[in-house]
Amino acid sequence: MIKGIQGHGYYDELVVPIIENTAYENELTDSLAKAIEAYPKTTAVLVRNHGIYIWGDSWISAKTQAECYHYLFDAAIKLHQIGLDWSTPNHGPIQNVKVKAGMNNSNNRIEPLPRCIVLDIEGTTTPITFVADVLFPYARDNVGRHLSATYDTAETKDDINLLRTQVEDDLAQGVDGAIPIPTDDAGKEEVIAALVANVEAMIKADRKITALKQLQGHIWRTGYENNELEGVVYDDVPEALEKWHALGIKVYIYSSGSRLAQRLIFGKTNYGDLRKYLSGFFDTTVGNKKETRSYIEISESLGVDKPSDILFVTDVFQEAFAAKGAGLDVMISIRPGNAPLPENHGFKTITSFAEI
Repeated sequence: MIKGIQGHGYYDELVVPIIENTAYENELTDSLAKAIEAYPKTTAVLVRNHGIYIWGDSWISAKTQAECYHYLFDAAIKLHQIGLDWSTPNHGPIQNVKVKAGMNNSNNRIEPLPRCIVLDIEGTTTPITFVADVLFPYARDNVGRHLSATYDTAETKDDINLLRTQVEDDLAQGVDGAIPIPTDDAGKEEVIAALVANVEAMIKADRKITALKQLQGHIWRTGYENNELEGVVYDDVPEALEKWHALGIKVYIYSSGSRLAQRLIFGKTNYGDLRKYLSGFFDTTVGNKKETRSYIEISESLGVDKPSDILFVTDVFQEAFAAKGAGLDVMISIRPGNAPLPENHGFKTITSFAEI
């Protein structure tokens, strides 16, 4: 029946904006106009506790569409009554009812929902103190033990090769704390000692480099497996993730930590396994978080029609600026312990995901 709606085909998604009712019908004018502006393809607006306004190129077109909308809404109600999810193609049992509509902001203006949300971790979903006071010290204190126990595995050999390449570049550039890593002929203990010294210097400098992040992820995995670590998220995060999932919004993570480390944090949190609400993970292999090209790559990977279909949330001004440069919609997270922002930074800010 969607084919009968003006401007829609069989494979299209039909979006019907919902606006609040008013005491008098003529007071709906502004809300209707804003709904049509936000969803130019729509030919109908539903007024809560009132009815539906439908229009078309002609009276016959509007009448035909009215019949289609009646059928679609009637089918949706009946499916819901018998416990089937009308919003999914397979009509399986209801899990979360999806509402494809705009959201009213504080000015009663209807804003389209983002197609995707990309979240930073540190200072956005998770307290900075968890990363700085728990994860980093755990990696620093256990790097030697981890390398000794896994030295001959293919995974650790790959980690060591990445670190060798990084340290060679650091030495060439005169980076503080970098020391040469001897060849394997020098013996396991000598190699590990040099690796530990370099890794400790990298952690101290809070460097966002793949060689360090990959090794940290492998060390943290052991900590989670041994119940020595548990991920921490802010109290408002699980509810928001569940809500966005129910609305059909895909949520991704973009962090300087490796994809493995990201999955570990969200796989075992103080609120349980939250990975069921996440559609994917991006790390520094896609690019530096303070470079616009990284966000262009992400938007191309997600396949959105336009970059502004993506909402990026971070606590770092430079990351927000880079994402804006790629055309993404951006909000900055204000959480306890986050770094102060420049004056007149020009970005929307939130203190809780409930505000999104």
